[in-house]
Amino acid sequence: MSKPSTIAIDGSAASGKSTLGALLAQRLGYLYFDTGVMYRAVTWAVLDRRLDPADVEAVSRLAETLTIEVKSNGPDDGRLYTVLADGQDITWPIRSPQVETFVSLVSSYPRVRAALTAQQRRIAAAGSIVMVGRDIGTVVLPEADLKVFMHASAEERARRRCREIAAQGKAANYDEILAAMRERDKQDQEKPISPMIPAADAVIIETDHLSLEAVLDRLEHLIREV
Repeated sequence: MSKPSTIAIDGSAASGKSTLGALLAQRLGYLYFDTGVMYRAVTWAVLDRRLDPADVEAVSRLAETLTIEVKSNGPDDGRLYTVLADGQDITWPIRSPQVETFVSLVSSYPRVRAALTAQQRRIAAAGSIVMVGRDIGTVVLPEADLKVFMHASAEERARRRCREIAAQGKAANYDEILAAMRERDKQDQEKPISPMIPAADAVIIETDHLSLEAVLDRLEHLIREV
């Protein structure tokens, strides 16, 4: 039985989809691509350039001109990949609470989504890919061979993000991170363009009480069933 060529993994922030997607791609020998970092990169650039995140025109122009690169290599500091914006390493800055606060707004703009979705589809066209995001199965790759939606409570996701930040030797405010995640979830679920919802044919996996290995085993089982 042949393996699915295109695997779409969607889910909320810190649901575990990025780590699991990377591990799954490694086991399959597939390309791993986390689309969320592209929206975070644009958001970081908006804040770095002191633009108003609510200025649709300015943000859209920036998204259409910003050079975003995602590479598999980089410093050995716990990262899964390296994210560059116009050549600058922003792998960790895009995980800040400030970016968390505005990324949903920035990613809701039609021109921003159009610019980045076009890049994502071109990358996926080659096949043998695990693509991770929030609207992969519903918008970017609606014909994906396998669609998965990962879910975890906001509390568990905030704890995971705190551990991630602490691993970098930085202070993390749990309450601040939790509030930002809850607000982002609300925005992502209610936005009129590409809301964060599972595709009708997606398999939903609750990750709160599952180890990475347990979820990975579940994903590999799903692949064998396709």
